[in-house]
Amino acid sequence: MKIWFRFGLILLILIIYRSTPAASFQSQDETQKISIDGDQCLACHQENDALPAGFNKNDIHLQTGLSCAGCHGGNPKAAEMKEAMSPENGFIGVPARKDIPKFCGKCHSSIDFMRTYQPRMETDQVKQYATSLHGQKLQNGDGKVAECVSCHTSHAILAVNDPRSSVYPINVPATCNQCHGNAEYMKEYKIPTDQFSKYKKSVHGIALLENKDIGAPACNDCHGNHGAMPPGVASVSHVCGSCHVNNMNYFMASKMGEAFKESELHACEQCHGHHEVLKTNDAMIGVGEASVCTECHEKGDAGFEAAKKIHGSLANFVDSLNVAKVMRIEVQQKGMDDVDILFLLQEARQDLIHARTLVHSFDPDKIAAKTNEGMEKVNKTILIANEEIKDFHTRRRGFGVALGFIALLAIGLYWKIREMEKK
Repeated sequence: MKIWFRFGLILLILIIYRSTPAASFQSQDETQKISIDGDQCLACHQENDALPAGFNKNDIHLQTGLSCAGCHGGNPKAAEMKEAMSPENGFIGVPARKDIPKFCGKCHSSIDFMRTYQPRMETDQVKQYATSLHGQKLQNGDGKVAECVSCHTSHAILAVNDPRSSVYPINVPATCNQCHGNAEYMKEYKIPTDQFSKYKKSVHGIALLENKDIGAPACNDCHGNHGAMPPGVASVSHVCGSCHVNNMNYFMASKMGEAFKESELHACEQCHGHHEVLKTNDAMIGVGEASVCTECHEKGDAGFEAAKKIHGSLANFVDSLNVAKVMRIEVQQKGMDDVDILFLLQEARQDLIHARTLVHSFDPDKIAAKTNEGMEKVNKTILIANEEIKDFHTRRRGFGVALGFIALLAIGLYWKIREMEKK
Protein backbone atom coordinates (compact mmCIF):
# COMPACT_ATOMS: atom_id res chain seq x y z
CA MET A 1 0.00 0.00 0.00
CA LYS A 2 2.86 2.36 0.88
CA ILE A 3 4.49 1.64 -2.49
CA TRP A 4 1.35 2.64 -4.38
CA PHE A 5 1.03 5.80 -2.26
CA ARG A 6 4.62 6.84 -3.02
CA PHE A 7 4.14 6.09 -6.72
CA GLY A 8 0.99 8.21 -6.82
CA LEU A 9 2.72 11.13 -5.03
CA ILE A 10 5.65 11.09 -7.48
CA LEU A 11 3.26 10.93 -10.43
CA LEU A 12 1.31 13.92 -9.08
CA ILE A 13 4.51 15.98 -8.70
CA LEU A 14 5.54 15.16 -12.28
CA ILE A 15 2.10 16.18 -13.60
CA ILE A 16 2.24 19.53 -11.74
CA TYR A 17 5.81 20.15 -12.98
CA ARG A 18 4.90 19.40 -16.59
CA SER A 19 1.75 21.54 -16.52
CA THR A 20 3.48 24.61 -15.00
CA PRO A 21 4.35 27.26 -17.68
CA ALA A 22 8.03 27.19 -18.52
CA ALA A 23 8.26 30.96 -18.14
CA SER A 24 7.73 30.62 -14.39
CA PHE A 25 11.04 28.78 -14.11
CA GLN A 26 12.89 31.34 -16.19
CA SER A 27 14.55 34.46 -14.91
CA GLN A 28 12.71 37.76 -15.19
CA ASP A 29 15.19 38.95 -17.83
CA GLU A 30 14.45 35.94 -20.02
CA THR A 31 10.69 36.51 -19.88
CA GLN A 32 11.23 40.15 -20.94
CA LYS A 33 13.22 39.27 -24.06
CA ILE A 34 11.94 40.64 -27.33
CA SER A 35 12.79 39.44 -30.77
CA ILE A 36 12.17 40.61 -34.32
CA ASP A 37 12.97 38.02 -36.96
CA GLY A 38 16.53 38.46 -38.23
CA ASP A 39 17.21 41.61 -36.19
CA GLN A 40 20.76 41.13 -34.94
CA CYS A 41 20.92 44.61 -33.35
CA LEU A 42 18.17 43.84 -30.87
CA ALA A 43 19.44 40.32 -30.23
CA CYS A 44 23.02 41.48 -29.57
CA HIS A 45 22.04 44.37 -27.30
CA GLN A 46 19.83 42.08 -25.22
CA GLU A 47 22.44 39.33 -25.04
CA ASN A 48 25.09 41.79 -23.82
CA ASP A 49 22.70 43.54 -21.46
CA ALA A 50 23.33 46.77 -23.37
CA LEU A 51 19.80 48.01 -24.03
CA PRO A 52 19.54 51.83 -23.85
CA ALA A 53 18.58 53.48 -20.57
CA GLY A 54 14.83 53.77 -20.25
CA PHE A 55 14.19 51.09 -22.89
CA ASN A 56 10.59 49.88 -22.87
CA LYS A 57 9.43 46.81 -24.78
CA ASN A 58 6.05 48.55 -25.32
CA ASP A 59 7.66 51.30 -27.39
CA ILE A 60 5.23 52.10 -30.20
CA HIS A 61 7.95 51.86 -32.85
CA LEU A 62 9.07 48.46 -31.62
CA GLN A 63 5.48 47.23 -31.57
CA THR A 64 5.12 48.04 -35.28
CA GLY A 65 8.35 46.23 -36.16
CA LEU A 66 10.63 49.28 -36.33
CA SER A 67 13.75 48.39 -34.40
CA CYS A 68 17.19 49.97 -33.83
CA ALA A 69 18.10 50.24 -37.52
CA GLY A 70 14.79 51.96 -38.26
CA CYS A 71 16.20 55.11 -36.64
CA HIS A 72 19.94 54.58 -36.34
CA GLY A 73 20.52 52.94 -39.72
CA GLY A 74 22.97 50.11 -40.35
CA ASN A 75 22.40 46.52 -41.40
CA PRO A 76 20.32 44.65 -38.79
CA LYS A 77 20.83 41.34 -40.63
CA ALA A 78 24.63 41.37 -40.27
CA ALA A 79 26.01 39.20 -37.47
CA GLU A 80 29.30 41.11 -37.26
CA MET A 81 29.15 44.41 -35.37
CA LYS A 82 31.53 46.22 -37.74
CA GLU A 83 29.40 45.35 -40.73
CA ALA A 84 26.12 46.06 -38.92
CA MET A 85 27.29 49.48 -37.74
CA SER A 86 29.31 50.61 -40.74
CA PRO A 87 28.64 54.00 -42.36
CA GLU A 88 28.60 52.21 -45.71
CA ASN A 89 25.44 50.44 -44.54
CA GLY A 90 23.85 53.73 -43.52
CA PHE A 91 24.69 53.61 -39.80
CA ILE A 92 24.08 57.00 -38.20
CA GLY A 93 24.48 56.31 -34.51
CA VAL A 94 23.31 58.83 -31.95
CA PRO A 95 22.37 62.10 -33.67
CA ALA A 96 23.57 65.49 -32.44
CA ARG A 97 20.91 67.27 -30.37
CA LYS A 98 20.34 69.98 -32.99
CA ASP A 99 19.71 67.28 -35.62
CA ILE A 100 17.08 65.34 -33.65
CA PRO A 101 13.99 67.09 -35.14
CA LYS A 102 15.26 66.39 -38.66
CA PHE A 103 16.22 62.87 -37.54
CA CYS A 104 12.66 62.10 -36.38
CA GLY A 105 11.26 63.97 -39.37
CA LYS A 106 12.72 61.40 -41.79
CA CYS A 107 9.57 59.39 -41.13
CA HIS A 108 7.22 61.78 -39.39
CA SER A 109 7.38 64.37 -42.18
CA SER A 110 6.63 61.84 -44.90
CA ILE A 111 2.92 61.40 -45.55
CA ASP A 112 3.63 58.40 -47.78
CA PHE A 113 5.51 56.64 -44.99
CA MET A 114 3.15 57.60 -42.15
CA ARG A 115 0.07 56.61 -44.13
CA THR A 116 1.04 52.97 -43.55
CA TYR A 117 1.00 53.34 -39.76
CA GLN A 118 -1.06 56.40 -38.79
CA PRO A 119 -2.92 57.99 -41.73
CA ARG A 120 -4.53 60.59 -39.44
CA MET A 121 -1.27 61.78 -37.90
CA GLU A 122 -0.02 65.23 -38.87
CA THR A 123 3.23 65.28 -40.83
CA ASP A 124 4.18 68.93 -40.28
CA GLN A 125 5.51 68.55 -36.73
CA VAL A 126 9.06 69.51 -37.74
CA LYS A 127 7.82 72.64 -39.51
CA GLN A 128 5.75 73.54 -36.47
CA TYR A 129 8.74 72.94 -34.20
CA ALA A 130 10.87 75.30 -36.28
CA THR A 131 8.40 78.12 -35.47
CA SER A 132 8.46 77.41 -31.73
CA LEU A 133 10.67 79.13 -29.19
CA HIS A 134 12.34 75.79 -28.53
CA GLY A 135 13.03 75.24 -32.23
CA GLN A 136 14.38 78.75 -32.82
CA LYS A 137 16.76 78.52 -29.88
CA LEU A 138 17.91 75.04 -30.87
CA GLN A 139 18.86 76.20 -34.37
CA ASN A 140 20.71 79.15 -32.81
CA GLY A 141 22.92 76.76 -30.90
CA ASP A 142 21.10 76.46 -27.56
CA GLY A 143 21.59 72.81 -26.60
CA LYS A 144 19.39 72.97 -23.49
CA VAL A 145 15.98 73.55 -25.05
CA ALA A 146 13.47 70.77 -25.56
CA GLU A 147 13.42 68.74 -28.76
CA CYS A 148 11.48 65.60 -29.72
CA VAL A 149 13.01 63.14 -27.26
CA SER A 150 12.82 65.64 -24.37
CA CYS A 151 9.05 65.17 -24.34
CA HIS A 152 8.47 61.84 -26.08
CA THR A 153 11.60 60.03 -24.76
CA SER A 154 13.93 57.98 -26.97
CA HIS A 155 13.27 54.29 -26.45
CA ALA A 156 10.01 54.34 -24.47
CA ILE A 157 7.71 56.19 -26.86
CA LEU A 158 4.16 55.17 -26.06
CA ALA A 159 0.93 56.12 -27.82
CA VAL A 160 -0.49 59.48 -26.74
CA ASN A 161 -3.67 57.75 -25.47
CA ASP A 162 -1.63 55.35 -23.30
CA PRO A 163 -1.84 56.54 -19.64
CA ARG A 164 1.83 55.52 -19.24
CA SER A 165 2.94 57.87 -22.02
CA SER A 166 4.94 60.98 -21.13
CA VAL A 167 2.57 62.98 -23.35
CA TYR A 168 -0.71 61.51 -22.08
CA PRO A 169 -2.82 64.56 -21.07
CA ILE A 170 -2.54 63.93 -17.32
CA ASN A 171 1.26 63.52 -17.63
CA VAL A 172 1.93 66.57 -19.82
CA PRO A 173 2.31 69.11 -16.94
CA ALA A 174 4.89 66.90 -15.21
CA THR A 175 6.74 66.37 -18.51
CA CYS A 176 7.00 70.13 -19.12
CA ASN A 177 7.95 70.66 -15.49
CA GLN A 178 11.08 68.53 -15.88
CA CYS A 179 12.73 71.58 -17.41
CA HIS A 180 10.43 74.48 -16.55
CA GLY A 181 10.30 73.58 -12.85
CA ASN A 182 14.08 73.35 -12.49
CA ALA A 183 15.22 76.75 -11.21
CA GLU A 184 18.92 76.03 -11.76
CA TYR A 185 18.39 74.72 -15.29
CA MET A 186 16.17 77.66 -16.27
CA LYS A 187 18.24 80.38 -14.55
CA GLU A 188 19.78 81.79 -17.74
CA TYR A 189 16.36 82.25 -19.39
CA LYS A 190 15.11 84.53 -16.60
CA ILE A 191 11.57 83.13 -16.60
CA PRO A 192 9.51 81.84 -13.63
CA THR A 193 9.78 78.19 -12.60
CA ASP A 194 6.67 78.00 -10.38
CA GLN A 195 4.18 77.39 -13.20
CA PHE A 196 3.51 73.76 -12.25
CA SER A 197 2.97 74.50 -8.54
CA LYS A 198 0.51 77.25 -9.49
CA TYR A 199 -1.21 75.15 -12.13
CA LYS A 200 -1.85 72.33 -9.60
CA LYS A 201 -3.93 74.75 -7.50
CA SER A 202 -5.86 76.13 -10.47
CA VAL A 203 -9.34 75.08 -11.54
CA HIS A 204 -7.77 73.51 -14.63
CA GLY A 205 -5.09 71.65 -12.67
CA ILE A 206 -7.55 70.26 -10.13
CA ALA A 207 -9.82 69.04 -12.93
CA LEU A 208 -6.97 67.35 -14.80
CA LEU A 209 -4.63 66.09 -12.09
CA GLU A 210 -7.07 65.34 -9.25
CA ASN A 211 -10.34 64.60 -11.03
CA LYS A 212 -8.60 62.91 -14.02
CA ASP A 213 -10.65 64.93 -16.51
CA ILE A 214 -8.52 64.66 -19.65
CA GLY A 215 -10.72 67.28 -21.31
CA ALA A 216 -9.28 69.93 -18.97
CA PRO A 217 -6.49 72.08 -20.46
CA ALA A 218 -2.84 71.22 -19.84
CA CYS A 219 0.25 73.23 -20.86
CA ASN A 220 0.04 72.29 -24.54
CA ASP A 221 -3.61 73.34 -24.86
CA CYS A 222 -2.63 76.98 -24.32
CA HIS A 223 0.97 77.07 -25.52
CA GLY A 224 0.71 74.61 -28.40
CA ASN A 225 2.39 71.25 -28.97
CA HIS A 226 5.24 71.17 -31.44
CA GLY A 227 4.92 74.89 -32.19
CA ALA A 228 4.93 75.85 -28.49
CA MET A 229 5.08 79.59 -27.91
CA PRO A 230 3.82 81.87 -25.09
CA PRO A 231 0.45 83.36 -26.19
CA GLY A 232 0.82 86.97 -27.25
CA VAL A 233 -1.38 89.85 -26.13
CA ALA A 234 -3.65 89.51 -29.17
CA SER A 235 -4.02 85.75 -28.85
CA VAL A 236 -4.79 85.29 -25.13
CA SER A 237 -8.53 85.84 -25.46
CA HIS A 238 -8.64 83.51 -28.47
CA VAL A 239 -6.70 80.81 -26.60
CA CYS A 240 -9.09 80.98 -23.63
CA GLY A 241 -11.99 81.44 -26.02
CA SER A 242 -11.33 78.11 -27.71
CA CYS A 243 -13.14 76.63 -24.68
CA HIS A 244 -14.92 79.65 -23.18
CA VAL A 245 -16.54 80.81 -26.42
CA ASN A 246 -19.36 83.00 -25.07
CA ASN A 247 -17.08 84.71 -22.56
CA MET A 248 -14.71 85.62 -25.38
CA ASN A 249 -17.47 86.89 -27.67
CA TYR A 250 -18.99 89.11 -24.98
CA PHE A 251 -15.58 90.50 -24.03
CA MET A 252 -14.46 91.17 -27.61
CA ALA A 253 -17.69 93.07 -28.33
CA SER A 254 -17.47 95.17 -25.14
CA LYS A 255 -15.94 98.61 -24.57
CA MET A 256 -13.52 96.94 -22.17
CA GLY A 257 -12.31 94.69 -24.96
CA GLU A 258 -11.38 97.71 -27.05
CA ALA A 259 -9.72 99.42 -24.09
CA PHE A 260 -7.64 96.33 -23.30
CA LYS A 261 -6.55 96.11 -26.92
CA GLU A 262 -5.48 99.73 -27.05
CA SER A 263 -3.55 99.41 -23.77
CA GLU A 264 -2.02 96.07 -24.83
CA LEU A 265 -3.40 94.32 -21.75
CA HIS A 266 -3.72 90.54 -21.67
CA ALA A 267 -7.49 90.07 -21.91
CA CYS A 268 -8.63 87.12 -19.74
CA GLU A 269 -5.29 86.86 -17.93
CA GLN A 270 -5.60 90.37 -16.53
CA CYS A 271 -8.47 89.36 -14.22
CA HIS A 272 -8.15 85.58 -13.99
CA GLY A 273 -4.38 85.05 -14.06
CA HIS A 274 -2.75 82.46 -16.31
CA HIS A 275 -1.25 79.39 -14.63
CA GLU A 276 -3.12 79.83 -11.34
CA VAL A 277 -6.64 80.31 -12.68
CA LEU A 278 -8.78 79.92 -9.58
CA LYS A 279 -12.47 79.02 -9.52
CA THR A 280 -14.52 82.13 -10.14
CA ASN A 281 -17.12 83.56 -7.75
CA ASP A 282 -19.45 86.56 -7.62
CA ALA A 283 -17.19 88.36 -5.13
CA MET A 284 -14.64 88.85 -7.92
CA ILE A 285 -16.89 91.50 -9.47
CA GLY A 286 -18.14 94.44 -7.47
CA VAL A 287 -16.37 96.73 -5.04
CA GLY A 288 -15.64 94.40 -2.11
CA GLU A 289 -12.27 93.22 -0.81
CA ALA A 290 -12.18 90.21 -3.17
CA SER A 291 -13.07 92.28 -6.23
CA VAL A 292 -10.71 92.41 -9.19
CA CYS A 293 -12.53 95.45 -10.59
CA THR A 294 -11.12 97.73 -7.88
CA GLU A 295 -7.57 96.92 -9.03
CA CYS A 296 -8.17 99.41 -11.86
CA HIS A 297 -11.35 101.31 -10.95
CA GLU A 298 -11.67 103.77 -8.08
CA LYS A 299 -14.73 105.07 -6.29
CA GLY A 300 -16.52 107.63 -8.38
CA ASP A 301 -15.55 106.45 -11.86
CA ALA A 302 -17.97 104.78 -14.27
CA GLY A 303 -16.33 101.35 -14.02
CA PHE A 304 -16.63 101.36 -10.23
CA GLU A 305 -20.35 102.13 -10.37
CA ALA A 306 -20.95 99.57 -13.11
CA ALA A 307 -19.20 96.86 -11.08
CA LYS A 308 -21.34 97.77 -8.06
CA LYS A 309 -24.57 97.44 -10.07
CA ILE A 310 -23.52 94.15 -11.65
CA HIS A 311 -22.68 92.63 -8.26
CA GLY A 312 -25.98 93.88 -6.84
CA SER A 313 -28.01 92.23 -9.62
CA LEU A 314 -26.21 88.92 -9.17
CA ALA A 315 -26.35 88.99 -5.35
CA ASN A 316 -30.12 89.67 -5.25
CA PHE A 317 -30.76 86.91 -7.77
CA VAL A 318 -28.61 84.39 -5.88
CA ASP A 319 -30.26 85.22 -2.54
CA SER A 320 -33.75 84.75 -3.99
CA LEU A 321 -32.68 81.54 -5.73
CA ASN A 322 -31.36 80.16 -2.43
CA VAL A 323 -34.68 80.94 -0.73
CA ALA A 324 -36.51 79.06 -3.49
CA LYS A 325 -34.15 76.06 -3.10
CA VAL A 326 -34.87 75.93 0.66
CA MET A 327 -38.61 76.08 0.01
CA ARG A 328 -38.35 73.24 -2.48
CA ILE A 329 -36.65 71.11 0.17
CA GLU A 330 -39.50 71.89 2.57
CA VAL A 331 -42.04 70.88 -0.10
CA GLN A 332 -40.16 67.60 -0.61
CA GLN A 333 -40.00 66.89 3.12
CA LYS A 334 -43.75 67.38 3.40
CA GLY A 335 -44.28 64.89 0.58
CA MET A 336 -45.90 67.40 -1.74
CA ASP A 337 -45.56 67.76 -5.53
CA ASP A 338 -42.30 69.54 -6.46
CA VAL A 339 -42.08 68.70 -10.20
CA ASP A 340 -42.99 72.18 -11.47
CA ILE A 341 -40.72 73.74 -8.86
CA LEU A 342 -37.82 71.56 -10.01
CA PHE A 343 -38.17 72.59 -13.67
CA LEU A 344 -38.48 76.28 -12.82
CA LEU A 345 -35.38 76.11 -10.60
CA GLN A 346 -33.41 74.45 -13.40
CA GLU A 347 -34.38 77.25 -15.78
CA ALA A 348 -33.51 79.88 -13.16
CA ARG A 349 -30.07 78.27 -12.63
CA GLN A 350 -29.45 78.47 -16.39
CA ASP A 351 -30.35 82.17 -16.25
CA LEU A 352 -27.82 82.61 -13.44
CA ILE A 353 -25.10 80.89 -15.50
CA HIS A 354 -25.96 83.13 -18.46
CA ALA A 355 -25.93 86.24 -16.26
CA ARG A 356 -22.49 85.31 -14.88
CA THR A 357 -21.23 84.82 -18.43
CA LEU A 358 -22.68 88.21 -19.39
CA VAL A 359 -20.37 89.76 -16.80
CA HIS A 360 -17.77 89.74 -19.61
CA SER A 361 -19.91 92.28 -21.47
CA PHE A 362 -19.42 94.71 -18.51
CA ASP A 363 -22.93 96.02 -19.22
CA PRO A 364 -25.05 96.36 -16.02
CA ASP A 365 -28.27 96.68 -18.04
CA LYS A 366 -27.77 93.40 -19.93
CA ILE A 367 -26.98 91.56 -16.72
CA ALA A 368 -29.95 93.11 -14.90
CA ALA A 369 -32.26 92.08 -17.75
CA LYS A 370 -31.09 88.46 -17.49
CA THR A 371 -31.28 88.35 -13.67
CA ASN A 372 -34.79 89.89 -13.79
CA GLU A 373 -35.79 87.17 -16.24
CA GLY A 374 -34.54 84.59 -13.76
CA MET A 375 -36.20 86.37 -10.82
CA GLU A 376 -39.60 85.94 -12.49
CA LYS A 377 -39.05 82.17 -12.46
CA VAL A 378 -37.81 82.24 -8.89
CA ASN A 379 -40.85 84.25 -7.73
CA LYS A 380 -43.14 81.81 -9.52
CA THR A 381 -41.29 78.96 -7.82
CA ILE A 382 -41.76 80.55 -4.40
CA LEU A 383 -45.47 81.12 -5.13
CA ILE A 384 -45.98 77.45 -6.12
CA ALA A 385 -44.00 76.29 -3.07
CA ASN A 386 -46.15 78.43 -0.77
CA GLU A 387 -49.30 76.98 -2.34
CA GLU A 388 -47.99 73.43 -1.84
CA ILE A 389 -47.09 74.14 1.80
CA LYS A 390 -50.49 75.81 2.36
CA ASP A 391 -52.19 72.82 0.74
CA PHE A 392 -50.22 70.53 3.04
CA HIS A 393 -51.50 72.33 6.15
CA THR A 394 -55.06 72.39 4.76
CA ARG A 395 -54.87 68.64 4.22
CA ARG A 396 -53.53 68.14 7.72
CA ARG A 397 -56.41 70.13 9.19
CA GLY A 398 -58.86 68.16 7.09
CA PHE A 399 -57.18 64.96 8.14
CA GLY A 400 -57.45 66.06 11.79
CA VAL A 401 -61.18 66.81 11.42
CA ALA A 402 -61.68 63.47 9.71
CA LEU A 403 -59.82 61.68 12.50
CA GLY A 404 -61.96 63.50 15.10
CA PHE A 405 -65.15 62.49 13.28
CA ILE A 406 -63.99 58.89 13.04
CA ALA A 407 -63.10 58.93 16.75
CA LEU A 408 -66.60 60.23 17.68
CA LEU A 409 -68.17 57.64 15.44
CA ALA A 410 -66.13 54.91 17.08
CA ILE A 411 -67.13 56.11 20.55
CA GLY A 412 -70.79 56.24 19.50
CA LEU A 413 -70.61 52.73 18.10
CA TYR A 414 -68.93 51.53 21.28
CA TRP A 415 -71.72 52.87 23.51
CA LYS A 416 -74.37 51.60 21.13
CA ILE A 417 -72.87 48.12 21.28
CA ARG A 418 -72.74 48.30 25.08
CA GLU A 419 -76.37 49.34 25.19
CA MET A 420 -77.35 46.48 22.89
CA GLU A 421 -75.42 44.02 25.04
CA LYS A 422 -77.28 45.16 28.17
CA LYS A 423 -80.64 44.56 26.50
